[in-house]
Amino acid sequence: MKRKLVLENGMEFIGEGFGSDQFTVGEVVFTTGMTGYQETMSDPSFHKQIIVFTYPLIGNYGINPSDFESLNPFVGGVVVHEFAHTESHWQSQMNIDYFLKKQNIPGLSGIDTRALVKMIRTKGSMKGKFCDLSEDTAQVAQKLQNTILEHHVPEVSTPRAYSSPGEGYRIVLIDYGMKKSILKELCLRKCDVVVVPYNTNARSILELNPDGIMLSNGPGDPQELNESIEIIKQISGKVPIFGICLGHQLFAIAHGAKTYKMLFGHRGANHPVKELKTNRVHITSQNHGYAVEEDSLKNTPLEITHRALNDGTIEGLCHKENYAFTVQYHPESSPGPNDNEYLFNQFMNLIRDFKNTH
Repeated sequence: MKRKLVLENGMEFIGEGFGSDQFTVGEVVFTTGMTGYQETMSDPSFHKQIIVFTYPLIGNYGINPSDFESLNPFVGGVVVHEFAHTESHWQSQMNIDYFLKKQNIPGLSGIDTRALVKMIRTKGSMKGKFCDLSEDTAQVAQKLQNTILEHHVPEVSTPRAYSSPGEGYRIVLIDYGMKKSILKELCLRKCDVVVVPYNTNARSILELNPDGIMLSNGPGDPQELNESIEIIKQISGKVPIFGICLGHQLFAIAHGAKTYKMLFGHRGANHPVKELKTNRVHITSQNHGYAVEEDSLKNTPLEITHRALNDGTIEGLCHKENYAFTVQYHPESSPGPNDNEYLFNQFMNLIRDFKNTH
């Protein structure tokens, strides 16, 4: 069945529909990963976003129960050049078309994804909507311009606290839209993890007697989360902190820095990042549309530790006095290379050092 994707600038892309027949609205973004489409589609950070895959064929190894980053995907839609009707993998339980239908996620195939990505790179990420061919493009574009996409974190964070028991350090993991692989990395280190909602107050967090606190990834504009920023201010310095992606941005704002919306963001599993202390370059998995403003770090207690090689943006920070560090990229990967998981070991070492000195 034919359908189209209309952008807020009035452009339209006509192709074949697959997945759900629900016509959603979302921010149109692109990801450069060559594999890992299942992890990408189930990443809560893609809440209310329509993902354009730059890799031309998606779905060739199907969908399996092991690679989900959340049980309920929040992605607004999927755009591909071509999707595999017949998958081939021993773990696969369904093809991508069936999966999207089951999750009520619309898809569009058969368009020139290169042209769409070039437009996003030039003009920036913008709102879009899946439509019937009969809908008036100009009217849809006008409505999109007046549409506000919000309430991201409240809709993806866990509604109540839960635990993943272990024998090691107790970690309170604040869920802003957490990927399952973050919890997995902590469990591999035998941590006693308590996952709490994004708006859990500082007193309740500290009453759990954590050895360390993790600030998870998540979707949306960090500057909208005033409550979360205030909570981070209150817990900072009390115990070691490790922030990832949105957690990195929130930590920066809580300590006096500012963030800004990038033109088209970083999304994919192939972004080079330089670790300034060692001069090592890591190939990282990323998914973010906001970044920390470098000039705003003046007169703050934060120091830059990592930098993106493609555009020079900040990819990591540490606190000059407190036991805390953050990264903009995803050290747990999924999808992506797993050579960055050493940062979880660094967090464990930070906790040990803190306990030895306090």
